[in-house]
Amino acid sequence: MIDPDTQAAAWVAEAEADDDEMPLSTRLSIADTLTLGNATCGFMAVYFTTTGVLIPHLTGSEDGGMARHSAATAVMLMLLASVFDLFDGLVARKLRSSAMGAELDNLSDLISFGLAPAYFVATWGMVANDANQHVSVVAAVVVLLAVVLRLARFSCVPMRDGMFQGMPGPFGALTVVSIVLLELPFVPTLLAIMGVAWLMVSRVEYPKPTGRLAVAMLGWIVASMGLLAAWAFDAPGGEVLLQTGCALQVVLGAVIPLFATARRVHTFRDNRREARTAAQG
Repeated sequence: MIDPDTQAAAWVAEAEADDDEMPLSTRLSIADTLTLGNATCGFMAVYFTTTGVLIPHLTGSEDGGMARHSAATAVMLMLLASVFDLFDGLVARKLRSSAMGAELDNLSDLISFGLAPAYFVATWGMVANDANQHVSVVAAVVVLLAVVLRLARFSCVPMRDGMFQGMPGPFGALTVVSIVLLELPFVPTLLAIMGVAWLMVSRVEYPKPTGRLAVAMLGWIVASMGLLAAWAFDAPGGEVLLQTGCALQVVLGAVIPLFATARRVHTFRDNRREARTAAQG
């Protein structure tokens, strides 16, 4: 007869042995869990865009208030995904990341900052009165491919410490969505979206969000969520506040490359000046 306590102890020992033999690459860290939260938010953004904006439009049952709520929810989820993306890197540096952490991060970013905003653009092309559906789909594909190329380059090309090459995915996604929410005429909106896609694959350097910059970014995300909530619930002045926030986001997206280009020009001139001084000496 087998002693139940002895058998239970054997099972526990066997389970612990199996856990010790589990490859490190299959163990999720805290940072990986945050990364999966990023991917979940991206998928849910697509879900709310579909069920609350696209399907009601296609079936003729659209409700302006409901569409506004769903669009705001979708954008809030993209913003929440950027919070997860911000913190998974910080947690990975402080604690640890699994062997598949980098791959998980790229795949999640592709969903939240590639697919979700591109789908938002494609949906805008179908529901907006003055938009061209086919051209909008092309713009959406360009946004998606820009994120794909940027993530692939990030994995293969070494970057300067503390800098990104090309507009970061979260920043680019928020800028693209802000352009759509501004409700400008079709052609300016299209050109601005294509411009953001170009910036994402450009060689313009953007600082990584660490320290005070990370805190400022988090504060901007929280403020953006507040503006979206005010717009969604039709608060007094909510639409004006949202338009102002979107305009600031677009201006910021345009100004940073100008500062980066000016800094590169000054650095180039300083290097040439030093080289001439050394040659004359």
